[in-house]
Order: sequence, then structure tokens, then C-alpha cells
Amino acid sequence: MTTDQPFNPLPDRDFGDFQTLVDIVAKLRAPGGCPWDREQTHESLKRHLLEECYEALEAIDQQSPPLLAEELGDILVQVAFHADIAREAGDFNLADVLTAINGKLVRRHPHVFGDTSVADAREVELNWEQLKAAERAQQGVRKSPVDGIPGALPALSYSQLMQDRVARMGFEWEDVGGVLDKIVEEVEEFRQASSDEEKTHELGDIFLVMVNLCRWMDVQAEDALRQANGRFRSRYLKMEELAEQRGLDFTQLPLDDKEALWQEAKGVVG
Repeated sequence: MTTDQPFNPLPDRDFGDFQTLVDIVAKLRAPGGCPWDREQTHESLKRHLLEECYEALEAIDQQSPPLLAEELGDILVQVAFHADIAREAGDFNLADVLTAINGKLVRRHPHVFGDTSVADAREVELNWEQLKAAERAQQGVRKSPVDGIPGALPALSYSQLMQDRVARMGFEWEDVGGVLDKIVEEVEEFRQASSDEEKTHELGDIFLVMVNLCRWMDVQAEDALRQANGRFRSRYLKMEELAEQRGLDFTQLPLDDKEALWQEAKGVVG
């Protein structure tokens, strides 16, 4: 007999309830639970949290709702694990996590939960940054928009978030033409660089202004590059496959032949 319902070894619990996840994680980490789960710490789980987030991004890129639902569940497991580790240590519990985020969402959306009026999404973003700055000031934390960005972010994401923040404070080109002109300027400076150190410096500036262009186009630079990497991988694999089908040694082919295979692969895999 088949069923669409998942196997439930806990028939008295609702598997669609978040509290069930919290209780399962607590049982896994309790004495007599899973030895691996009991050994985990905030530090040991860092890479797992990062991996799960990237797998969720990949599911979004693949436009697969079932896979995204699964990956978001994996992220929730990480949240539950960190909360349980902290509860056991007496640092905080899941209720503290929820209280903090619920309060933050309400405070930073006064146009929804208060009497503030906003014209559009851009004004919402500006208000958000101003409210964050006010909260930091109350906490005695420096309130520069370039502070507080996680250093572990990928460089493209870090750059885009930093440039987003300073733009909301008015440090911004008048139009996208200024960005395009800056790209030309930075490329020319790279051409004129004489040392490896200067070239590295100028390449960094090119990356920075390219990220700014992404921001102007409402494109996430990290997403754009990740998707481009995926397209390159698929096309390269197809090139190798086409060469093998034709009895050709791909590595020994002249560049013109490889370029022809590349164009053919683009037509097949996009």
C-alpha cells in the first residue's frame, strides 16, 4: 500500500509543526541520542550552515520548488541545532531568537505596523538603514553604513551590500552612465599598470565597479557569476562529450576547433 504521507515514527506528532523539529533536534542531542549530533558545536556547524544556504540558492537557480522546500528545511535544522546548543549552554533559547527577530521586523517596518508612510520600496530600504543606524547608536556601536557587514561573505556579495548601503546614504552616481564610464576608466588604468601589484589593484577596482553595475541593473552579482559558472560548466562538459562522440582527443584540438565545439555546445545546452 502506498501513501503520499511521509513515514512518521512519531505518530502522535504533527510533522508539519515547527515544534516537532525542535523536539526532534533536542532528542538527537540528548543523552542516549545520536553521538554525532551530540558532538556538534556552533563552530563545527558553521560549514554546514553555509553549505545548506548555497544549496538553497542552487535550488532557486534551478527553479525547483520541491528541492527548495527541502533545502529550506535543512536550513531550519541548522537554526534548531544552534538554538539547542545555546539552550544547553545557558546562553539563549529558541524563544530568544524568535523574540529578537519578531521585534526587529516590527521595529523596522513602521510603515506596516505604525503610522509611517513610504512612497516605494527604495524608501523602505532607506528607512531600514536609518533605523539600523539608530539602533546601533543606542547600543554605542559605530553607525557607518560600511560597518557590520560580515567579513565571511563572498567578496562579490560583500561589495554589493557595501555599495547598496552607501548609495542609500547618497554616495551614488546620478545615472548608470557614470558607472559605465568608470568601467572604461578602470580598464584603461589596468592597461597602463606596469607591475603585478598594480594590475591586481586595478583588477580589484574593475570587479568593484562591475558589481556596482550589477546593483544598478537590480542584479545580484553573486547570482550572476554563479549562474555563469553553471553555464560554462555545462557547455564545457558538452564540448568534451561532442569530441568523444566523434573520436577526437579534445585536449589536442586546435583552438579554432575548440571554439567551434563551444559554439555548438551553446546551441545545445544554452
